[in-house]
Amino acid sequence: MTSEQLLAEIREANLTYLMLAQTLIRQDKAEAVFRLGISEESADILSALSAAQILKLASRNTLLCSFRVDDELFWSLLTNHSTPRKTTSEAANAMHANILMASRVSEVL
Repeated sequence: MTSEQLLAEIREANLTYLMLAQTLIRQDKAEAVFRLGISEESADILSALSAAQILKLASRNTLLCSFRVDDELFWSLLTNHSTPRKTTSEAANAMHANILMASRVSEVL
């Protein structure tokens, strides 16, 4: 993949993320804040962006969204790799990961 292709992929990811975020916020702000892991102030700003502003933001060469999962524990829970106990179910791991991510959202707010 060339650097131009990579930059085009980043711009496309930015546009997709911004459009998704704006749609989620407009449908249910509280749920969007939780699911996107953003503050209410950021949600208000994203909600108010015009199509032209979204296109301008999306054209940046830097990825606007980021992984909230920056911890080996999260990745282990979400992917079922190196589970602490062999008897732990996939559903329990997913629920544990969701609880941990939800606690991180409260730190942002």
